Amino acid sequence: MMLVTAAVVLPGPAGESIVDGGVLVDDAHIAAVGPRATLEGVAPPDTPHLDFPTATLLPGLVNGHVHLAMDASPDPLGALLRSEPATLAVDMAHRAARLLAAGVTTVRDLGDRDGLALRLRDAIDAGTRPGPRILTAGSPLTIPRGHCHFLGGVVEGVAGIRAKVAELAAAGVDVVKVMAGGGHLTPGGPRMWESQFSRAELRTVVEEAGRHGLPVAAHAHGLTAIADAVAAGVDSVEHCTGMDGQGRMRRYDDLMREMADRGVAACCTTCGPDWRSVRAAEGDDVARRTYERLVLLEQFGVPLITGTDAGVANASFDDLVGLLELYHWLGFPADRVVELATVASAAAIGLGAVTGRLAAGYSADLLVVEGDPLVDLSALARIRLVVARGRAYPAGDVTRPATMTSTDSEEGLR
Repeated sequence: MMLVTAAVVLPGPAGESIVDGGVLVDDAHIAAVGPRATLEGVAPPDTPHLDFPTATLLPGLVNGHVHLAMDASPDPLGALLRSEPATLAVDMAHRAARLLAAGVTTVRDLGDRDGLALRLRDAIDAGTRPGPRILTAGSPLTIPRGHCHFLGGVVEGVAGIRAKVAELAAAGVDVVKVMAGGGHLTPGGPRMWESQFSRAELRTVVEEAGRHGLPVAAHAHGLTAIADAVAAGVDSVEHCTGMDGQGRMRRYDDLMREMADRGVAACCTTCGPDWRSVRAAEGDDVARRTYERLVLLEQFGVPLITGTDAGVANASFDDLVGLLELYHWLGFPADRVVELATVASAAAIGLGAVTGRLAAGYSADLLVVEGDPLVDLSALARIRLVVARGRAYPAGDVTRPATMTSTDSEEGLR
């Protein structure tokens, strides 16, 4: 067992906190959460106790949209195409470790090649590699020469869709990804706002995935692609930009209402450098209009998933906090931002009963940060300790879990 205590504990749901509290960990799960004195009284003798008297303890963070196969360079596609499988596998493991070091204990990988994310997921699950819990989609479904066709998920027609989804399910994916529309990453492919699949074809994706018990995430920037994906019954829409037929961003209130009614989540990906560069170049008014869909989706009650698109150009694997600061800048209260990055995102990706909050029976996915993120959200970047499924990693070193004894304190983890 292990006892972790801190000045403040944020269990996850907005408005909840415990002053001078802690979490008692039993193997890979949380045994108890509460005041320090209570936990010290129930912890078995000689339980290792890590105390952080000036820090905050909260659930590990969720990044709901990453691409471990890409390197976040200015040319991630070129780097991917040049990578041999063996080298790429090593690079992906390093990226997973960077996510963990930044406090992210759960990710969805929504664009894999050669099943490498599947194998990395299994290695992390087995404890032979450090990294966050991975939900992987394998190769996303796309059309010939369509968006991300180079990842190996090309399909044609209903028969092709059914065969590919069955193949992915047999391989062990956790979610099916479909490129409902185009994207800027693929030279010569459909434009971002153009659709790649009909509504009927998207419905086939959902039906076939459902036969295997798998959720569906749909990549969609264009309004038509978003509408078709929602009508088809997908579980989440990625990006959700809202572009019309000329590539201009439009409000889509009616469609947002439909998403809320159907419980379709939105993962509006961006990263810290992106929104800050828009704000610096265009000013606050333009930046707010550019990202206002986040506010509107929240107002309409659409479930939100925090995701950075890590791996695409300039979207690093250690800057989820940069995205969270966008939400706060747009007016989201700090406790709601923390809730989005933990409780809400975990629930929206199907893990609401597994992780995302500090409660007995949940996975021991913990984060200790210096300071109080409800006062200063940037405190989330001041990592003191990460615990992933009961394995504790000291700040700045996720190469191996810490080995602790009953005499250890936070000093022993430095």
